[in-house]
Amino acid sequence: MTDLLAAARSLGPSLAERSEAIEAARTLPDDVVADLRDAGLFRLFVPASLGGPEADVLTGIDTIAEVSRHDGAAGWCVMIAGTSSLIAGFLDDEHARTIYGTTDSCTGGFAAPVGTARIVDGGLSVTGTWAWGSGTRHCTWIGGGTRIVDDDGRPLRRDDGLFAPFTFFHPDDVGFLDTWHVTGLAGSGSGDYTVTEAFVPEGRWAQLTTAEPRLDGPLWRFPFYGMLACGIAAVAIGLLEGAVTRFGELAVGKKPMGSGRTLAERASGQTAVSSAEATARSTRAFLHDVLGSAWETASGGDPLTVEHRRSLRLAACDAAQRCTDALLMLGREAGGEAVYLREPLQRAVRDGQVAATHAMVAPRIHELTGRLAMGLDTDVTLL
Repeated sequence: MTDLLAAARSLGPSLAERSEAIEAARTLPDDVVADLRDAGLFRLFVPASLGGPEADVLTGIDTIAEVSRHDGAAGWCVMIAGTSSLIAGFLDDEHARTIYGTTDSCTGGFAAPVGTARIVDGGLSVTGTWAWGSGTRHCTWIGGGTRIVDDDGRPLRRDDGLFAPFTFFHPDDVGFLDTWHVTGLAGSGSGDYTVTEAFVPEGRWAQLTTAEPRLDGPLWRFPFYGMLACGIAAVAIGLLEGAVTRFGELAVGKKPMGSGRTLAERASGQTAVSSAEATARSTRAFLHDVLGSAWETASGGDPLTVEHRRSLRLAACDAAQRCTDALLMLGREAGGEAVYLREPLQRAVRDGQVAATHAMVAPRIHELTGRLAMGLDTDVTLL
């Protein structure tokens, strides 16, 4: 597992050097994709039985944070590929090997059931357009959430309970739309993608809200959406850690207009960097705490409780929102230097703002975790 973190640390500086090119391309350039793929960073949770690292959750989360420390878009794509690779443990063996059995496998997509699937001989015929397709242009297989409908477009549930599968498409079946013109995480290539009557053979899907794992092991006892939320939190933490380092570099030489002292010598600069460091370290510690507790339970062969799942979402939401606020504070304190597009600090600020808008870590998650904390009846389907 240390190899994953070591690979992320080794690759990090070269990712930082290419950050401007990554953002300008609005998707990860081929050389960046090749480096991440060769380092195995798109396959964090692929099962060992398929040649993957099957990383423990803490290693996976720390690896995502380390990549994000150097470039947010690269970290985001590693997060999407890594968390989606958890699905390998829920697919039947044939489809799992087809999708995840090669060393270059990389998956992604959008899980919300916005596509439609009609039952046909041998599987499903899927049509839909999905937004937020992070990294889909370099994925070897691309997923999309669907809802099964009848010929009149009305919702339908199969006899086996299938009603909203996350289906996998070969890239040849997918069209990419040039919609990703954004303020942050521009290099993640999170544009829209579409399929029309794409045939998906029986079983090349997972119904994420009800899926039972095919594999046994602690990883497969973790909720998909909870791990997605923790991955987003890791991106935010990594962005803030990188920004703290960059702010320190700027502060040593920068003298605010009209001041004879550098930003590093001013109380406001000292306070800003110290507060941001505390936020990065405390949110990471909270995330580690809840992941570690859940991993201990899962490793013992027991399912995670609702409280485990609630805590995962609470820590993830807390990290994403607090780290984004701390990034904004550092950007303001850096002053005019941070408005230039050439300055890495402003890119981290913008990337953090976009990451924190994700539904899995949005402020409204506190309503969910708060209701559960007070013992109120709550829908935990997506917990």
